[in-house]
Amino acid sequence: MTIQHPALVKGHVAVVTGAASGIGLAAAKAFAQMGLCVVLVDLEGDRLAAATADVAALSASGETDVVAIGMDVSKLDELEALERAVIQRFGRVHVLMNNAGIQPGSALFGPQANWENVLGVNLMAVINGTRTFGPGMVAHKDPALIINTGSKQGITTPPGDPAYNVSKAGVKAFTEALQHELRNTPDCNVTAHLLIPGFVFTGLTANGRTEKPAGAWTPEETVDFMLQSLVAGDFYILCPDNEVNRALDEKRIAWAAGDIIANRPPLSRWHPDFSERFRLYLGER
Repeated sequence: MTIQHPALVKGHVAVVTGAASGIGLAAAKAFAQMGLCVVLVDLEGDRLAAATADVAALSASGETDVVAIGMDVSKLDELEALERAVIQRFGRVHVLMNNAGIQPGSALFGPQANWENVLGVNLMAVINGTRTFGPGMVAHKDPALIINTGSKQGITTPPGDPAYNVSKAGVKAFTEALQHELRNTPDCNVTAHLLIPGFVFTGLTANGRTEKPAGAWTPEETVDFMLQSLVAGDFYILCPDNEVNRALDEKRIAWAAGDIIANRPPLSRWHPDFSERFRLYLGER
């Protein structure tokens, strides 16, 4: 018998942002197959309409339980309108997956718009989405989940796209604070979880490729791993892929934290005086 998380049961309601493609769409499909009512949230357009039709076709309860709402998650007033619309239709929310993300690229002293767009979608939408939906999820007392999509780049912060790294580091810190708040709230049945994907072949990572690289996981593999981790009660859902296993992730994360402890230069993995030491630390010759 398949064991499911008590929040992921037939008739419950899931809201997924960034649901028109990638991990968000894979999650929406999985929730629909479990019998949940699903609200797909993304920018208005053909992609959202097509994704909604695909999810509705998989719904265990029929098309009326799958709803698309086109909006810009970086805008607080639109998130507040989303919450009102969902509550009016379904009464309560059991799963909030703050998954929407963008990666247009950034430079430390590059265009301001890139920074504002990335932080608005990747970080503030997570914060505002949680603060908008969270109180109602706590109040209704049913088992519930808030899943925020982070990134390994928010932990090891490699050089090259500082706005993205800052946004995902913020998601990590916010979600940790959120889970602390929830577990110390009396009679609270909501838990928070940080999804940390590995290399996943999506529109965000394709870079013009039309075929999945051998090293990448599919969005479906990532969501399957997420669901297993939720049942296990994991907060940090650290996903491997076909190139990087958990042991390698752990070494990279530990080295990054060690920069502070050992007083090394920041991002020492990529520093000419320390890059060879890092390779030896990994056991590479």
